[in-house]
Amino acid sequence: MSPGVAAKSLADLNLTTEEYEAICDHLRREPNNLELQIYSVMWSEHCSYKSSRVHLRRLPTRGERVLLGPGENAGIVDIGDGLAAVFKIESHNHPSFIEPYQGAATGVGGIIRDIFTMGARPIAILDSLRFGPLEKPQNRSILKGVVSGIAGYGNCMGIPTTGGEIMFDDCYSFNPLVNVLCVGIARHGDIHYGKASGIGNPVIYVGARTGRDGIHGATMASAEFNEDAQAKRPNVQVGDPFMEKLLLEACLEAMKKGLVTGIQDMGAAGLTCSTCEMGARAGTGIELQIELVPLREEGMTPTEIMLSESQERMLLVTERGREQDVGAIFKKWGLESSVVGTVIADPVLRIRNAETVLAEIPNRTLTDDAPRYTRPLSPPACAGGALPSLPHVDPRAALIALLSAPPIASKRWVYEQYDHMVRTNTLVLPGSDATVLRVKGTGRAIALSVDGNGSYTAAQPMAGAMASVAEAARNVACSGARPIAATNCLNFGNPEKPEIMGQFSDVIDGIAEACRALGVPITGGNVSFYNETAGKGIHPTPVIGVLGLLEDATKVVDQWFKAEGDVIYVCGAGAVSLGASEYLRTVHGLSAGVPAAVDLKAEQALIDLCVDAAARGLVRSAHDCSDGGLAVALAESGFAPGGLHGVSVALDALGSENGDFALAAFGEGGARVVASVAPGDAAAFESLAARVGCPARKVGIVGGNALQLAWRGVRVVDVAMAELFEAWSGSFARQLQ
Repeated sequence: MSPGVAAKSLADLNLTTEEYEAICDHLRREPNNLELQIYSVMWSEHCSYKSSRVHLRRLPTRGERVLLGPGENAGIVDIGDGLAAVFKIESHNHPSFIEPYQGAATGVGGIIRDIFTMGARPIAILDSLRFGPLEKPQNRSILKGVVSGIAGYGNCMGIPTTGGEIMFDDCYSFNPLVNVLCVGIARHGDIHYGKASGIGNPVIYVGARTGRDGIHGATMASAEFNEDAQAKRPNVQVGDPFMEKLLLEACLEAMKKGLVTGIQDMGAAGLTCSTCEMGARAGTGIELQIELVPLREEGMTPTEIMLSESQERMLLVTERGREQDVGAIFKKWGLESSVVGTVIADPVLRIRNAETVLAEIPNRTLTDDAPRYTRPLSPPACAGGALPSLPHVDPRAALIALLSAPPIASKRWVYEQYDHMVRTNTLVLPGSDATVLRVKGTGRAIALSVDGNGSYTAAQPMAGAMASVAEAARNVACSGARPIAATNCLNFGNPEKPEIMGQFSDVIDGIAEACRALGVPITGGNVSFYNETAGKGIHPTPVIGVLGLLEDATKVVDQWFKAEGDVIYVCGAGAVSLGASEYLRTVHGLSAGVPAAVDLKAEQALIDLCVDAAARGLVRSAHDCSDGGLAVALAESGFAPGGLHGVSVALDALGSENGDFALAAFGEGGARVVASVAPGDAAAFESLAARVGCPARKVGIVGGNALQLAWRGVRVVDVAMAELFEAWSGSFARQLQ
């Protein structure tokens, strides 16, 4: 090691001595400072996935509808009629803790660019968010900033935010999670890739000028936080959604006119990542003239230029001689474009300042040949423990408490800040189990849901991961759509701790098993490690986004009851448990026990029932039983946008809860859906359920003004729907005051 490269300097770059020696081996010399900085970001956990790659390869990534799996900016699946859905989920956790508004806003901007860089027009955003308890002022402040950032960016872009989830736990108090999914639509022939093809072709920089914001953002996202976290605010990017809107339109126009042979956004690691990855994918190189890069600040060094993560920038390759055509399009949209380099045959990233070579690095050493660690792992210490004997609690009070709890209470305060109807594709309003979007020009629709349960995964990592996949697929099926593919965002603590890697490995195995069983291959995603502050980490939190296809958009189903006299069924063979449940946390103040076992065969049978029944018009509503159990699902089904619907249900009809009312009413588990069916369709629905092998128990009817739950012939709960609605609808906003 050079005397000028001290161990502390390497540590500041999140590089080890062994990694430095590997860099020297790759280059066959010692790196200069610029080259070392480039390696530091490209070999960061955030960019290289050096701790996760050996495990991620166990995920299923192929399927009959998968056109493109992991490896590009987003996954692509066939949805018929020559059209494809392009979708992916990414995290922006660390920036959202340091600067909530810009952290969340630039997370939205980044995932949008991942979609339109593939040639797809983005049509919707979903977000999966985690915060600490709202009793703490800091958590309320972070939540408000994150929601404002998502709304501010998405609304200005004219892209609706149509769904998502928000969960709470103390482990997220200094480690909020902001996971954002975006989906777009493209024709098969219009798909573009991030490749620097064609020796001699010009490399063009388009969009915003480069500033000093976001420098070493990828490195920041690859380390734990401590009490000095706020000092990292300069590492957070600053977004401009109005410029991104212009950039989107200009890029799509250039693609439509056949002017783009390769394109990639400058996201994590900025210009460094886009140049070396585009070259590596094509087996070519890029020679970059750094003095031609447009700057918005004077005196920027080559290192600052290469590592800046300024937003709203893209790098594209066009055919030689088409530079002026590209420039004319971007000028029309009020954007700058500059030829900054050339595609070369040597598979290297070569950076020049005029005639002086500042850096020359083989592309593959930055991408495919980055370190891959098989880190030590130990069996995770499951957080569940034995479930204690629970004192009796008034069921009516328990139900009201659950409906008022932040994880369950209405998130209307949040989604009213989002424009969820722009572009007129939204078929189901926010608040139902899945977002459903029409595919214009066809009779089809797509449905999406994002789900995860950190409490389940902390208690049993593998089973919790399986449950997250199953819940997302189940929610999509409740809308009538057949689940066809998935994306994942894997949020964990420090991978250098064997227990964290034990959790991660178990979660990968759980996702893989569930995805194979339910036919939803993983098409891409994101790993976010180092979600720890002052040594305290988050629950292992895999978030799964599932995409489904609805062949007939007129057959869409939502979660709300429709008419008095409709028959209520509880469908599915899922087991239930009070372990790790919202009832246990909210009503008894405990985190104990383990969730119910996951039955993937039962999940598949339930999905088949929901999809087939919707296609035949046999169900009027379908709602997943999840947080809070059956009692909460019944109440939520009655909170219809057009008016409240009471229910009368006999829980004895379930027949499997061992005489425990609390377990029957509030127990949680997979493979369960509350469905309502018109009386005239009941026989056909029951026949279909028997044919697909999914139990469908008739438990009651829709009607009246109250939620009534009977147990062993006694009415145990009888409460006005208006009272329940008041507890559910206003609680969240009140707790944010």
